[in-house]
Amino acid sequence: MPKSNDEKIISKPKGLSEKLPNLFITGSIDIPFLALTIALLTFGLIMLFSASYPYAYYNRDHNSYYFFVRQFAFSIIGLVAMFVMSKINYKYLKVVVRPLLFLTLGLLVLVLFYHTSLGGADGSDFKRFIPLPGGLTFQPSDLAKFTLILVMADYISKNQKRMHKLKEGIIIPLFILAVFCGLIVLEHHMSCTILVFLIGATLMFVGGSDWKLFAFGAALVVLGIIVVISFPDMLESYAGDRIKAWLDKSYSPGDKRWQTNNSLYAIGSGGIFGVGLGNSKQKYLYVSEPQNDFIFSIVCEELGFIGAAVIIILFAALVIRGFIIAARCHDRFAALIVIGIVAQIGIQVGLNILVVTDTIPNTGIALPFFSYGGTSLMMLLFEIGVVLSVSRKTSQKKVQ
Repeated sequence: MPKSNDEKIISKPKGLSEKLPNLFITGSIDIPFLALTIALLTFGLIMLFSASYPYAYYNRDHNSYYFFVRQFAFSIIGLVAMFVMSKINYKYLKVVVRPLLFLTLGLLVLVLFYHTSLGGADGSDFKRFIPLPGGLTFQPSDLAKFTLILVMADYISKNQKRMHKLKEGIIIPLFILAVFCGLIVLEHHMSCTILVFLIGATLMFVGGSDWKLFAFGAALVVLGIIVVISFPDMLESYAGDRIKAWLDKSYSPGDKRWQTNNSLYAIGSGGIFGVGLGNSKQKYLYVSEPQNDFIFSIVCEELGFIGAAVIIILFAALVIRGFIIAARCHDRFAALIVIGIVAQIGIQVGLNILVVTDTIPNTGIALPFFSYGGTSLMMLLFEIGVVLSVSRKTSQKKVQ
């Protein structure tokens, strides 16, 4: 049978011995996944403006639109990247795995020595952002999440018949995870370290790692968490203090529970239907920087339980739809990429809500599509484009 346009092959660039399909891919994208993405992005921009304008007014030269305008610009760039990536054949990602790995590791090392000055109240230095011209910054850990997904997907797809063994299924993947997590923890970025570890663990589990060894490892992790919670002083001060603040529910103005306590006040004030869009009181310098990690508390206050539940349902639907796309894909590499991306979104949403509700210690993790951050939003939309690219292939009658 004659091959379709996207199945015709072209020669690789000089130096690559194999062949790749056409750069652009045909087929229709997954409309439900795209619609859920646009809905969450729209909700996120609306809530970002509502949550951020008082803080922006008092801290950004009376410019109430500061965070919204910048986030809107980032979203436009991200949407362009998303639609462009949705047309590019995802199989080309295999070509960039190695160079992207070296680039990411290089940036993770660079940020340790060249970063913005961002210090904690305890004197710790957070080495997370590389300064760029024009007052912009770049956070390498956002790129690291995607790079890890690609590296793990490539490794697991090439070793799928040996993933049940100790070396291929446990030791080597854990070594890959240790490299990423080790560099990120040096940034004093505990939340991203946890997120990256959980993404990698998810891909290992789905990829076929021996469930008995996996369960044993999970038990060790749980034991480690119990030990850390019991003895928080064994951690660096910035992390240990947050665990102490989580354990000690007592309140005093200006202490380390200030943000968490005001987050709980905001959530409680929202009730069932909320106080109305734009009517939050806690965003007036009570919840510190409400446009960032604790934006969900403002969502709960203004939209109430109903509004918060709708947003959680949208996130859940996005993750479930992603798993459906992965299940329909006959290419293991592509399926693992999709699983990694939607797992990243699901885990990040879950951790953010757990932090905002004081269920776990404050880790400083952002809420996808909602929290302010240019690098993270653009990378997230680019990753959505990768999922849409895979969905074009799964929509075709013949899946290679």
